[in-house]
Amino acid sequence: MTDLGVQRRLTTVVAADVVGYSRLVEADEAGTLAALKRLRLTVLEPLLAEHRGRLVKLMGDGLIAEFGSVVGAVACAAAIQTRLAEGQDAIPPERRIVLRIGINLGDVVVEGDDLLGDGVNVAARLEQACPPGGVLVSGPAYDQLTGKIDVPFESAGELRLKNIARPVRAYRIMPGGSLAPLATVPLMDRPAVAVLPFDNMSGDPEQAYFSDGITEDIITELSRFRELMVIARNSSFAFRGKNTDVREIGHTLGAGYVVEGSVRRAGNRLRITAQLIGAATGAHLWAERYDRGVEDIFDIQEEIAKGIVATVAQRVLEDSEAAARRRPPEDILFLRGHRLSDVFTPGAQDQARALFEQARAIDPTFARAYTGLAYNHSNRSIDEGVGIPRDRNPDLIAALDLARQALALDPNDPRVQATIARMHLAWRDFDAAERHFNLAREMNPNDPTIQVTWPWIQACLGHPEMGLPAAELAKRLNPRYPRWYDDYVARILFLLGRYEEAEAMLRRKTSGAPEEHPRDMGWRTAACGHLGWEDEARRCAGWFVRAVGRYWRGDPAGPREYVDWFIDVTSLKRVKDEERLRDGLRAAGLPA
Repeated sequence: MTDLGVQRRLTTVVAADVVGYSRLVEADEAGTLAALKRLRLTVLEPLLAEHRGRLVKLMGDGLIAEFGSVVGAVACAAAIQTRLAEGQDAIPPERRIVLRIGINLGDVVVEGDDLLGDGVNVAARLEQACPPGGVLVSGPAYDQLTGKIDVPFESAGELRLKNIARPVRAYRIMPGGSLAPLATVPLMDRPAVAVLPFDNMSGDPEQAYFSDGITEDIITELSRFRELMVIARNSSFAFRGKNTDVREIGHTLGAGYVVEGSVRRAGNRLRITAQLIGAATGAHLWAERYDRGVEDIFDIQEEIAKGIVATVAQRVLEDSEAAARRRPPEDILFLRGHRLSDVFTPGAQDQARALFEQARAIDPTFARAYTGLAYNHSNRSIDEGVGIPRDRNPDLIAALDLARQALALDPNDPRVQATIARMHLAWRDFDAAERHFNLAREMNPNDPTIQVTWPWIQACLGHPEMGLPAAELAKRLNPRYPRWYDDYVARILFLLGRYEEAEAMLRRKTSGAPEEHPRDMGWRTAACGHLGWEDEARRCAGWFVRAVGRYWRGDPAGPREYVDWFIDVTSLKRVKDEERLRDGLRAAGLPA
């Protein structure tokens, strides 16, 4: 009887092992283990990633992997065998690493990240029956390959496999066969989005350039998000004018999400609609309408495209987190840690760090794990490093070192560039901070986290007037923005001399628990000092001293040292900005 409480799915399982593993280890244990590690890092993991496979488990002499596509599994297995054979010409035959691989399409039982059941067992038994250096494919998997991959097979007949009661029909790849796949849509481990050409509803063929321009801008800007896979224009534009069900479009293009819309012009007014649809279900996830005049049509085109892009990217990423179980394990761990990065309840930061550490242990080349750890150490230094000079602050030192490692691994990731910029700012290396953050913003101007941090860096460099428009754009890009966005906005308002607005923002955050916010209370104290609110300024000054003293980790100190530390860690480049802060604190009665 079927257990309805057990989670199952139909998937393609690949089982591989090393022929003569025990013999190789006995002859040269250290050399064999080193060779297997190189094989995993340089051949197996890159090819699994390229063909959208997920490593389920890694044993000493083999592995189990999962693919959502039989085509991807077979192409990956064939590529592994080809790459392995090409790389061992100079190695004596008795020392060569030789694999055998079995592939099965079947029903499996899902337990966390592990796969169990008959579907896995058949793949493992096929691998054992496979000739060295070969690939053996079960009948159900082979039946899915017709016309989809240009690899010659020959029948292996019906095999009697150990502990499998029924005979299993099997096929093996013929030696020397071509490995080139035919045109097919790969399974994508990132959320895939297709943007259909926006309909021109104006009745004027001349207006088609505008609707196409909107569509192309959306495709271009969405492509800046490395977390997304965006279907190319020539593929999505093939559906122009066709009344095709969105579920079929998603299936054909391999997209989980479809963006569609329309443009209508009436006189001097434009109405643009856009909607995001889940391709698997046809459900509408988001819709918006934009009404504008046509005075400056190209500025309108850019504004609306960016507004659509920011919302679509945010919704897709949020929606796809629910399906993250099928992503590589290090990616899942990073996502879980990332969601805790802005949580400061007891134990949350420790949990985040543990998740980032696990992600790094699984894949030491995963740059985002290092950025997560960098911010985690930076957050820790805010509380644990109060009063400690930065060159003796272990968390601040670790944060910069981790950010540098992330940069070495992936300098083309805008979040990596933003992370190293933020850490350089903490070390008052203003030129490096500006250089890296400008790069991050150029790489993806639609990322709200980058967009809201850039204005604070500009303010620190002495350009607060450049900050507010960018910060407001970040809030529009992410309407459900976290509260720390307002921290940056309040500080920028202070540096612009808009003390009352800054104080009001900071009061909302600190009124509940003022002694938990040393830096925010410092800014609020200075704002009250400039406003001449003597009673409130002195009350805030008392909160500030108690807040800093509660977290102080340096040598025994008093209010003067607290103020000097606070001014230093604000990372303001201009002396006059530091003096503006000191003047406010002095007016509040602090020895500044």
